[in-house]
Formats: sequence, C-alpha cells, structure tokens
Amino acid sequence: MSTVNFSVPENVKQTFNAVFEGQNKSAIIAELMLEAVEREERKQRSREAYKNIVARRKHAPKITENKFRTARAAGRS
Repeated sequence: MSTVNFSVPENVKQTFNAVFEGQNKSAIIAELMLEAVEREERKQRSREAYKNIVARRKHAPKITENKFRTARAAGRS
C-alpha cells in the first residue's frame, strides 16, 4: 500500500476527523479519491462527446424550419 501526503486547511482536517471518528480514514480517503477520479473521467467523456457533436453538426445537412416542423409532425403521427 502507498502513502500519500496532502496539505489541507486545519479546519478541514478537524471536521473530517470529527465526522469520521472511529472509522478507517485511509479507506474513506481512498474511496473519495476514486470518486474524484470517476467524476473527472465523466467530465472528460462529456467534453469529448460535446466536441464530437459540435464537429458533426458542421457537416450535418441544413434544413429549413418548415421542413423540420413537417418531419417532426410526420414522426408524431
């Protein structure tokens, strides 16, 4: 197992220790770190998806609003 050292404000440390008193703090920190990694990976996937959508829109066929409304109405029937 690895050791990681981080500096945090004293009030954060005190609050963390109070809230998680009697619990395995190393396990809690490890779980929080994994959640942060997963959250960042989701953000990156979201940004990539957005970039892909914007790139594809540049090559999408252009239609008039009237054609769009007609197609939408036909799809609802």
